[in-house]
Amino acid sequence: MIEEQDQRMMKDREVFSRALQYIKPHWTRFFLAFFLLLLNVALEIILPILISQATEELKLTEINIVAIFLLAGTYLILSIINICFSYVLSILLQKTGQQIVVQLREDVFTHIESLSLAQFNEIPVGKLVTRVTNDTVAVSDLFSNLIVNFLKNLLLILGTFVIMFFVSWKLTLFMLIFVVLVTIISLVFRFVSKKIFREERKEISQMNTFLSENLSGMKITQVFNQEERKKEEFEVHNKKLRSAAFKITLAFAFYRPGISFLYILAVATCFAIGIPYVEQGYITAGTFLLFYMYLDHFFGPIQNLSDLLNGFQRALSASERLFTLMDIPPTVVDEKDAIEINSFQGLIEFDHVYFAYEKDNWILKDVSFKIQPGETAAFVGKTGAGKTTILSLLVRNYDIQKGSIRIDGIDIRKIRLTSLRKCIGQMLQDVFLFSGNIESNIRLRNEDITTEQIMEACQYVNADRFIQGTPGGLKEEVRENGTNFSAGQRQLLSFARTIVRKPSILILDEATANIDSETELLIQESLHKMKSIGTMLIVAHRLSTIKDADKIIVIEDGKIIEQGNHETLLKNKGYYYRMWSYIEQ
Repeated sequence: MIEEQDQRMMKDREVFSRALQYIKPHWTRFFLAFFLLLLNVALEIILPILISQATEELKLTEINIVAIFLLAGTYLILSIINICFSYVLSILLQKTGQQIVVQLREDVFTHIESLSLAQFNEIPVGKLVTRVTNDTVAVSDLFSNLIVNFLKNLLLILGTFVIMFFVSWKLTLFMLIFVVLVTIISLVFRFVSKKIFREERKEISQMNTFLSENLSGMKITQVFNQEERKKEEFEVHNKKLRSAAFKITLAFAFYRPGISFLYILAVATCFAIGIPYVEQGYITAGTFLLFYMYLDHFFGPIQNLSDLLNGFQRALSASERLFTLMDIPPTVVDEKDAIEINSFQGLIEFDHVYFAYEKDNWILKDVSFKIQPGETAAFVGKTGAGKTTILSLLVRNYDIQKGSIRIDGIDIRKIRLTSLRKCIGQMLQDVFLFSGNIESNIRLRNEDITTEQIMEACQYVNADRFIQGTPGGLKEEVRENGTNFSAGQRQLLSFARTIVRKPSILILDEATANIDSETELLIQESLHKMKSIGTMLIVAHRLSTIKDADKIIVIEDGKIIEQGNHETLLKNKGYYYRMWSYIEQ
């Protein structure tokens, strides 16, 4: 999905226009920066005139020392003022640029959060990390450095050219030849560099994706002795990135020396034509010196533009990738008339539901069932039958293609997503804990939840027993992904995290898998307590954990083939009976 978006090449004008939207809240600062920029450019254009005037004074028979010192003092004062303008301008732009990049990162991250679970399954994490970190920094450089310096050098070129024309229009006409050549070379370079910068950003993204995936899966790599193979794969990505970077270096290796060579030719032409003009009396030596200094002022900014074009193309390429990401619409969104819900009674209905992750590849086929408020319903069946999919659809991680899903008689698409998920507590097999401490992982920044409520939730689910055994209690450190806790302890913390929010409906998806028998007893005791909270939906491979459920729904190949409680299903001697008999044997 994101690859398809990246292939849509946006025009530079469109990218730049969208990037400029971030300047609007800071327009007063940029107006001040532009004013300082004009003063800075004006001073840089004026200073060579003072040097030329001093040269004319030195040519006089009676040297006016006072006039020379006055010119030197004026030059010094204006230079200091110019340096001060440059300093203030730099600080102003850097501060504003950082504020813009903070806002840009927030916008990108907020948009990423709005994407649906199905979209996250399609987008590699490394690419998202690249967008939020590398690409936003490149865009920040656009505001804090590139735009203003580009304008400055452009104004210097135009201002200097006008002064050169008035100093000696004849010499200036000869210089027009080099201006045309510089323009042609720059346009060709811009066309080529845009492509190679896009390629470089793509390879950086691919590299980050590879690193994100393989650093997360390093345990598997080491367990199966795959270090050498992964090293070879890394070398492939590394060489592709090196190749893309080398293309950029090669392009600038031609462009920058090319501009320098044109400058040398322009200077040679200036001397070849200008010195005879001085000898013939068409212009004075001071005027020729002034023209030469302005010629240097003219080509200096042009050479600077070559470096700025480097950063400019990087920034535009990064902006393009950011905006293509932000143009991806979430697949699961609130309807316009969606309503807020504070709690549910717990009546759940699936009415002729069809669902496919991919078009026409149906995972669920005409699924219908009803779970009464307060009931505990369990879903059983082979791996891939569609059990977890049913639970994902209930919280709208995905939207169904046919049929309807209702809670308390309301179609879940008519309920705001935040309300729906707030009222449904989910406890999954893979528990994710954030870096921090136990208390912060249960509270999850909800300051309305008190420490006392957190402790009560921990006691309710039996998590307090191991928490009290830690040196820090609720303040005990949690490392990245909770690696300093066992699977069972992480599961108990996820139970507490869910219960403290007082949900109306509980979902348990393989919540008792891969844990030791002692912790399983604690979890089973917790589950019995949780039944009193509200409607509960359970997916479990261990039939012994769900035999007391009010309703057991057997699924095979996306269809419901049996429904009933444990005793009823055993009497029917169908699929469930065969599963139970196999376990008992």
